[in-house]
Amino acid sequence: MKYVVTALMLCAFSGGALAAESTCKDQATEKKLAGAALTSFMTKCEKDATAACDADSKGKKLASAALTTHMKKCVADKTGSAAPNPQAK
Repeated sequence: MKYVVTALMLCAFSGGALAAESTCKDQATEKKLAGAALTSFMTKCEKDATAACDADSKGKKLASAALTTHMKKCVADKTGSAAPNPQAK
């Protein structure tokens, strides 16, 4: 049990630090990825961002419209993509 807690804490701190430093797009640019490598990296990064945002929203006990809004903004911030503007037509 002690090892599981330690591993989870290490993952939480290392992942949080990485996400706070740069977005997926920034990381892909730094690595000079293109083509299939870029697509694969961005897909994995978006899945990781979605999982992190989902955990965050569960911790905040969000539901309904608040959950949807939080998830869209959180994933967009982590991946570096522009959040959709509901006001735009």
